[in-house]
Amino acid sequence: MDKIKEVIVVEGRDDTKRIKQAVDCDTIETRGSAIDDDTIALIKKLDQQRGVIVFTDPDFNGERIRKIITQAVPNAKHAFVDRKKSVPTKSDGSLGVEHASVETIREALMNVYTASDDVAGGITLDNLKSARVINDPHAKTRRTQLCDILKIGYVNGKQLYKRLEMFSITKTDFDNAVNQIKE
Repeated sequence: MDKIKEVIVVEGRDDTKRIKQAVDCDTIETRGSAIDDDTIALIKKLDQQRGVIVFTDPDFNGERIRKIITQAVPNAKHAFVDRKKSVPTKSDGSLGVEHASVETIREALMNVYTASDDVAGGITLDNLKSARVINDPHAKTRRTQLCDILKIGYVNGKQLYKRLEMFSITKTDFDNAVNQIKE
């Protein structure tokens, strides 16, 4: 198992334990969605020294943490775990990286994205409408499939365009994913 150079930013110690079962890495824990200034400062410092990979839960709080970190560290890398692959075994738990399999975690870390100011994707809102991932009765289902195929983490209809732009998803990759959904 190769060591990952970047420091992986996770929400809690259960996430750290699970990720360390999958890969050799260092982690920093945000300890919840209220990230304090000291933690942000540490993440910024680690990003300059080694780089960071944000690997938060596929839920509201995970997305909130991801946005806070992205605002503070715009060139942070991002790994996403599929919502369906992070479901707890107990009925009272919530979605989380700690519930993902070792294989799922490794796959997510092999498909890391970096946010980019270079928006050259070429995807328009009309493309999203034509693909029926927004403004359609079945948009949520199709959007979930699209996000899973592209491995960009689930987002709602309002955030989809921004997410595609942020990770510079090309029109070709978008079209290929839409074709997979149709099949």
